Amino acid sequence: MLDLKKISLICILLMFENLMKYFESVKARDPAATSLLLVILTYPGVKAVFFHRIANFIWSLNLKLLGRMISQLSRFLTGIEIHPAAKIGKNFFIDHGMGVVIGETAEIGDNVTIYHGVTLGGIMPAVKSSEQVGVKRHPTLEDDVIVGSGAQILGPIIIKSCARIGSNAVVTKDVPKGGIMVGIPAKNIQSKSKKTDNTFAPYAVTKK
Repeated sequence: MLDLKKISLICILLMFENLMKYFESVKARDPAATSLLLVILTYPGVKAVFFHRIANFIWSLNLKLLGRMISQLSRFLTGIEIHPAAKIGKNFFIDHGMGVVIGETAEIGDNVTIYHGVTLGGIMPAVKSSEQVGVKRHPTLEDDVIVGSGAQILGPIIIKSCARIGSNAVVTKDVPKGGIMVGIPAKNIQSKSKKTDNTFAPYAVTKK
């Protein structure tokens, strides 16, 4: 027979291990993250991701109203709105976080960092809205992407791995791997000859 106590202990240890890995990933990106307790209790982005994991699981059980209610509770507590259907990978860090909006069909890879005021939204959600139900209309961010504060990434576009989106940039087209996007509309200022760099850069700012 299965030993429920052992299984429970293993699950708890795995959860703690994953929590520590997540904390280390946050600490590596934010020098203010001096302790695990500090991060858990005072970081709205961490709380928002925690609530999203719950809301997303409930959404997957087709309990959509409850999933939306949990996401709205998270929005009230953190100032961060993540649709419960959004797909989010490992070590997703929302720094500061106020005003972040992540749409229903958004997909986010591993080790992605975004700052406050970022929108992962649709282009024209109010135009023929009935035809957009169940259609991919929000961005996909691959692994190690960094999005600076105030950036708007709109439409079913793909932001390839290691790309950096500058603060207040408006991105409506696909971004190549390692691209550096700035301006309105955003343009890629990364040299094609330069190798892709996955080193973390706060606010997506790259030293020249």
